[in-house]
Amino acid sequence: MTKEENEKRLARLKAIVSNLPDKPGSYQYYDESGTIIYVGKAKNLKNRVSSYFHKEVDRYKTKVLVSKIHDITYTVVNSEEDALLLENSLIKKYQPKYNILLKDGKTYPSICVTKEYLPRIFKTRTINKKWGSYYGPYSHLPSMYAVLDLIKKLYKPRTCRFPITREGIEQGKYKPCLEYHIKNCGAPCIGKQSYEEYQESIAQAREILKGNTRELSKMLFAQMQKLAEELRFEEAEAIKQKYLLLENFCSKSEVVSHTINNVDVFSVTDDEKTAYVNYIHVMNGSINQAFTFEMKKKLNESEDEILQLGILQIREKVGSTSREIIVPFIPDMTLEGVTFTVPQRGDKKTLLDLSVMNGKQYRFDRLKQAEKLNPEQKSVRLMKEIQNALKLPKMPYQIEMFDNSNISGTDAVAACVVFKKMKPSKKDYRKYIIKTVTGPDDYASMQEVVRRRYTRLRDEGQPLPDLIITDGGQGQMSVVREVVEGELHLDIPIAGLAKDDRHRTNELLYGWPPVVVGMKTDSELFHLLTHMQDEVHRFAITFHRDKRSKHALHSELDDIKGIGPKTKDLLLKELKTVKRIKETDMETLTSLLGKAKASMVYNHFNGGQQTAAEDRPEEQQDEA
Repeated sequence: MTKEENEKRLARLKAIVSNLPDKPGSYQYYDESGTIIYVGKAKNLKNRVSSYFHKEVDRYKTKVLVSKIHDITYTVVNSEEDALLLENSLIKKYQPKYNILLKDGKTYPSICVTKEYLPRIFKTRTINKKWGSYYGPYSHLPSMYAVLDLIKKLYKPRTCRFPITREGIEQGKYKPCLEYHIKNCGAPCIGKQSYEEYQESIAQAREILKGNTRELSKMLFAQMQKLAEELRFEEAEAIKQKYLLLENFCSKSEVVSHTINNVDVFSVTDDEKTAYVNYIHVMNGSINQAFTFEMKKKLNESEDEILQLGILQIREKVGSTSREIIVPFIPDMTLEGVTFTVPQRGDKKTLLDLSVMNGKQYRFDRLKQAEKLNPEQKSVRLMKEIQNALKLPKMPYQIEMFDNSNISGTDAVAACVVFKKMKPSKKDYRKYIIKTVTGPDDYASMQEVVRRRYTRLRDEGQPLPDLIITDGGQGQMSVVREVVEGELHLDIPIAGLAKDDRHRTNELLYGWPPVVVGMKTDSELFHLLTHMQDEVHRFAITFHRDKRSKHALHSELDDIKGIGPKTKDLLLKELKTVKRIKETDMETLTSLLGKAKASMVYNHFNGGQQTAAEDRPEEQQDEA
């Protein structure tokens, strides 16, 4: 599209916008081919739609959407609630490209109660309301199986799949199956269990599936008491067993006070590209539905916009009629007869916290699955996290850490470890022997190493790190900063890992003067930073230990020029100790090593230029 054509397009769209009414409604954007690409709602259509065409709109995704719009239509409604409902309906119908869409992470199973003459109860992932009533879906499979197991023990519904009719029962067409003989079915197909009794059992099973376990429990208790009063003890005992089974189930499934009845709970967890809406339904204090929906963000939608759409679509999907919705904040929406609650304490706050926790866990699980398929994604995520935490100008692709190691200033060494893409790059590790510092001065040693490291990188034109992390608090950061910024005039961000009184790393410092960065010590990123710290400790200490070991193993034989390891081993093998080697005469050494090497060893210990006897003049041999 040429610049002139684009200007004409915008002029035409602004003309449409200028004629929009100042009323609530829904608006639709169309692309060049006439396809709806976005559906929105508004309290005031004119104000809302015109905001898309302001010059100060700075969101990239919004600019992209505006560049695709070729036509606008709208529908006026009576209230904001109607606008919200209409928007939801149109989104579901047209699935516009730029709207966030509810995406079920997986197909959760439901429990079906069929509409047959003798209904069956079973789990299924296929929903067809012509065949029966459906309860669920169940995101937690053990909970679903627990409910099915309870119903099986309490009411023994039939499991045979062939259709059973009243005429067939009256004509004696059916025979009892194995389930009847092992007492898992009452055999209503042959009249062993009456039709009325079977239907009553199914009705009670429906109450359990609806979550009305408390009412059912009270009813069973009343029946048991009545039968006992009538001295019908065997029947009372059968009811008692059902009552105990139900009470045991309730005690395991109840998570809050049973005074909380028919309540929906919603929470939102989001990141840059995706939002996760968790939904929990509570009936009589028991959670009977809980799952998380995933929503792909298209235009940097706010949490409020995501929550509104999530509430509408999820409640419609599960058929919720709850009159109270527990939320983390009051959304900018109204639903007739529905109250929004933001709890601050008590059982409702416990439910909200549970919903938030489940949403975060679902997000974490999805993230882990994606990172298994694409390991680079984890590195980018962690680099992005530390960039955001420290407000760095770019992601820290290369991070370097330093550590010193010495014993009372002796054998002083230092080490530098390099992490690229948040992974150790061992080929870039460097060891340093401290040359200019006398005694145990960690600050001076650190400055020497940092100076040597970055002077060389600068002079050789090698890439500088995106972040330096010091193993220490404000003191270490200060001395590194003096060299990097003060002496070398390099612009490298510097952070520090500080320890508490127990010498445990508990803070990340950044800035000048340094301030504590808000980061949980149990977070994945903080664990990675402390892993870097452990790695530089290990590398420095290993280097220092190797250096000390060389000193400890050093012997006077190592100082003899011209004598190699094999000769040293031969001398020690034959003469056992350095002392005996010193005391050995020239003839013995010659017999072991030969003339030249014997002279080297003998002269080293005796301080003279002694040669083998047969090589000296005759008169000197006589004098000897």
